[in-house]
Amino acid sequence: MIAFAVRRAFRLVAVLFAITVVSFAFLQAIPGDPATLRLGEHATPEQVAALRSSLGLDKPWIVQLGIYMAHVLRGDLGRSISDTQPVAFKLSQYFPATVELTAGALFVALLVGIPAGIFAALRRGSALDAITMSGVMRGVSIPVFWLGWMLVYALAVIPSRWGLNLFPISGRISLTYFVPARTHLVILDALLAGNGRAALDALWHLILPAVTLGTIPMAIVAKITRSGMLEVLRSDYVRTARAKGLAPRAVVLKHALRNALIPILTVVGLQTGLLLGGAVLTEHIFAWPGVGRLAFDAISNRDLPLINGCILLFATVFVLVNAIVDVLYAAANPRIRYGG
Repeated sequence: MIAFAVRRAFRLVAVLFAITVVSFAFLQAIPGDPATLRLGEHATPEQVAALRSSLGLDKPWIVQLGIYMAHVLRGDLGRSISDTQPVAFKLSQYFPATVELTAGALFVALLVGIPAGIFAALRRGSALDAITMSGVMRGVSIPVFWLGWMLVYALAVIPSRWGLNLFPISGRISLTYFVPARTHLVILDALLAGNGRAALDALWHLILPAVTLGTIPMAIVAKITRSGMLEVLRSDYVRTARAKGLAPRAVVLKHALRNALIPILTVVGLQTGLLLGGAVLTEHIFAWPGVGRLAFDAISNRDLPLINGCILLFATVFVLVNAIVDVLYAAANPRIRYGG
């Protein structure tokens, strides 16, 4: 296991270095000048040149890359071109909101996807199987932006016309609540402050964005669960467990589901990384102050240090999540061992 962790650490460093080099080269090829965007189109050439020099943009990109990597090794991700704030500080302010949204989306996906997959597998070939899977798979077919707007319109806008405040339209918490920022996870901060009403309000704000973002992973989890359960239910040890007279619930949950967890863990790990880096549309629709929205604004302003910081954060999270999933494989299936 130690050798596996060391190999993973070296792989993480190699992946992050490769991504940083590629992103630097790619951003240099994108048209547009950050200095001009910051100063405006009425700035003089002298002002633009002075700002480019102060930001180091007048140097070759390979030199900029070397300077950036040297700063990253010291834990310095640079400063945002837009507002000169440290990139690491901005990421620390926005990333918890994305984590909260991703956790909510994964909760929805697992809460609905795993039971739906088990239910469909136990009734393979029946009308209930077809109805369940066709209903779940609509989550892949419906675009996130369309689903988000429809949920807002149907569950927030229309009820408000009748005096019903079913769900909030945007934000993480109502303005009537003040929660001291400790972890920047609003629900957790509210609980730490002993403010149950604020925690419930934050959870209320999370429901629609989490459902919107969780539809695609929900469908994928349900499909993978059904396939894994169908394979396991035909195995000899499941038939033996049934022959011994074990309760159906014990056979399904203890014997079948546990052995079907490997593909489920794989897809959950992949979806976690994708959700953390791909929640841009959902965050935009619900005015959710996450890293996806921050990255979108950085790209619009061609804020190179902030773009690189977002890319580095997404890549780090993705690799770490998948490393954790590899470790969980051994917990789910003791037959798996990681050698030296």
